[in-house]
Amino acid sequence: MEKEKGLVLELNSSNLEDAIRNNRSLVVDCWAPWCGPCRMMSPVIDELAADLKGKITFGKLNTDENQDMAARFQVQAIPTLLIFKDGKLADRKVGALPKKALADELTRYN
Repeated sequence: MEKEKGLVLELNSSNLEDAIRNNRSLVVDCWAPWCGPCRMMSPVIDELAADLKGKITFGKLNTDENQDMAARFQVQAIPTLLIFKDGKLADRKVGALPKKALADELTRYN
């Protein structure tokens, strides 16, 4: 099953489908270690995972290590947040966003 890094799931090609299926609301942070804006988003994702625990599940997907999933979900720039609701891709956000702006956007997926 998924390993947890704090409250954030570490997702990969073998567990992403289960995470989508098993979480009513899931935000997947598509990132890479060399990406500066991705590194800026990492603490925001960690904080939101704590703030929204029990409402929205958060996971991180390293696109360098999981290029098949990045291609499948047409991730063309990072950071990209894939927002799943009830097992379906409901939205995507591209680029680094401030915590408050992202939290406001996610309220409709609680």
